Amino acid sequence: MGVPDQLAERMSMAEQHEYLRARFSRRTMIRGGAVTLGAVTGGAFVPGAVAQAATPTRTFASAATVDGSLVAPFGRHLAYGADARTEMTISWQVPVAVRKPFVRIGAHPWDLSRKIEAEVRTLYTPAGVGASGDHTQYYVHARLSHLKPGRTYYYGVGHQGFDPAEAHLAGTLGTFTTAPAHKKPFTFTAFGDQGVSYHGLANDSLILGQNPAFHLHAGDIAYADPAGQGKSADTGFDSRVWDQFLAQTESVAKSVPWMVSFGNHDMEAWYSPNGYGGEEARFTLPDNGPDKKHLPGVYSFVHGNTAIISLDPNDVSFEIPANLGISGGTQTTWFEAQLKKYRAAKDIDFIVVFFHHCAYCTSTAHASEGGVRQEWVPLFDKYTVDLVINGHNHQYERTDVIKGDKVVKKLPIGETAYPETEGVVYVTAGAAGRSLYAFTAPDSYEGHLNEVDSVASFINTKDGKVNETVAWSRVRYLDYSFLRVDVEPAPRGHYAKLRVSGIAETGDRIDHFTVARKAK
Repeated sequence: MGVPDQLAERMSMAEQHEYLRARFSRRTMIRGGAVTLGAVTGGAFVPGAVAQAATPTRTFASAATVDGSLVAPFGRHLAYGADARTEMTISWQVPVAVRKPFVRIGAHPWDLSRKIEAEVRTLYTPAGVGASGDHTQYYVHARLSHLKPGRTYYYGVGHQGFDPAEAHLAGTLGTFTTAPAHKKPFTFTAFGDQGVSYHGLANDSLILGQNPAFHLHAGDIAYADPAGQGKSADTGFDSRVWDQFLAQTESVAKSVPWMVSFGNHDMEAWYSPNGYGGEEARFTLPDNGPDKKHLPGVYSFVHGNTAIISLDPNDVSFEIPANLGISGGTQTTWFEAQLKKYRAAKDIDFIVVFFHHCAYCTSTAHASEGGVRQEWVPLFDKYTVDLVINGHNHQYERTDVIKGDKVVKKLPIGETAYPETEGVVYVTAGAAGRSLYAFTAPDSYEGHLNEVDSVASFINTKDGKVNETVAWSRVRYLDYSFLRVDVEPAPRGHYAKLRVSGIAETGDRIDHFTVARKAK
């Protein structure tokens, strides 16, 4: 991406951003200026609300609009707001600049009378920053609020000249359903490390068939930066990969909230000092995290009886330290406060945490992240987190029940863990589409058991890789897969359950276990 290798090796993300801006900004300004992240208009689903406009930092001279009837939106994707019962953001992309983008929404496909103005975020990448030439992307977002819990809505996205309420465009409509006001059974899915490929598309198709309430993407989303080292050397970075990714994902993300966390491949130095400016253009995530300036991918939301927390492990990673310490400790402080709040809440039974780098994994590629074990594993234990979902390593691996870095109880396939009295189960679900890694031990999964007492692995520490021999690797599957979680509430005093399944790209089940906790 334009920083010489010998410099990038010792630069933080912020230093690389400053270098790139100094090198390319003069060139792009001569060509007419560049909008890196400009908001045009914003609106909310509130009758009579007035849209708030923000002025772009610069104007992009060549961004002239074309006949809107010739431009079709693509790449629709949804995200909950901080209150998943009443807030939803609809996002999409257009290939060229359009006038007056909007969302139409209603309770029926024939009644889309409510029209909400949308916000455009324009992302410009100059020639020399990666593999592509001058490239401008237009991402559009509409935040909806004051929705009704547990309600299905119909929507269509458009702009001047393209109105989804017109009969011939009825096929472009989508739907979404808000989280319920009370405890109800539901399903969610999860994986990490997808990218653009046949396998990524196949996993999306299978996920849609699970009818999930939402999906968790545990980092390394599109792989526009294929190197993933948090360095901005010329590594083939291509922002246009995001266009392909959002088009691929639309089949499921247009109806299922696609809740992302950021991984090492999601740090793109040109757009912002923290590397996340591009992600902020493409996604609108809940804004209840500790530090939106530095950590836009850290947030939480509640669906029914389950709290979901997204963390940013780039902040604590010893293996890939480009953003190490970026929060100054505020992320961990916020995280503990969230755990304490949710454990005290009378209507929340389960806490699920997802993020990219693995706390426990025996992959020969990245294995385990010592920064995560140092900063967050003690909090997982203290607040008896029910399930931890990671990516980073491109395979499926599931641990026994762990507490204090030790196996508290073996958890064979089909068995039940009780986090209140035992410990935490960790799942690596990083086989969503990118090329696969390897294990040192043989595969062992449902219908193909090959259990071993110990596995040789390593952990990334501040002093480098340290070898370790572990006893907690219970299930290993080296092929494409994802995670399905069925949440079953229960009356107070009875056991509520998370029924967790690993599903292969073939549709076969490769793992299943249960997490049980007495309902409040």
